[in-house]
Amino acid sequence: MSPYLSSAAAFVIETVFGIYMMLVLVRLLLQLVRANFYNPVCQFIVKATNPPLKPLRRIIPGFMGIDMAAVVLLLALQMLKLFLLALSAGMSLSFAGLAVMSLGELIAMLLNFYMISILIQIVLSWVGQGGNNPLISLLYALNEPVMRPARRILPTMSGIDFSPILIFLAIGLIKILVVSPIINLGGSLA
Repeated sequence: MSPYLSSAAAFVIETVFGIYMMLVLVRLLLQLVRANFYNPVCQFIVKATNPPLKPLRRIIPGFMGIDMAAVVLLLALQMLKLFLLALSAGMSLSFAGLAVMSLGELIAMLLNFYMISILIQIVLSWVGQGGNNPLISLLYALNEPVMRPARRILPTMSGIDFSPILIFLAIGLIKILVVSPIINLGGSLA
């Protein structure tokens, strides 16, 4: 395969899988934080992710309030994505390497989601309160369980919330100390 076709295939695979996996991840997080599923954004996410999740839920039960069907779907999609990327590059990966790399990539995706969603929430708080915007209430519902412990450590000073700095610092450290070694281990097993 030519390098141009390989790059184009990798771009398409990354984009399509990335968007759908992000929807499944957000649905899983929305269930964990018990968000308002009457929110129009939530309803879109539910409709987009129901086709694979409904049959999986018949086979895979939830565990301690966690939708294990969504977790398995995320892992399977990530493994398929990495397999297709390796195939388009003319490489092969072992199942163990693929599984470990997928776990690391999913943790990185979760951390990236929180970094971006908190950043969006910060910018929206500067621009304006947004009234009853469904996206803002959704961001607040998703980010508050992460932001609350950081606010206890670093409370608001002079009306400015510095707790996102702690969150960004923690995300960076987790990426360096946890995610990178997991991905490297997966690469060595491949």
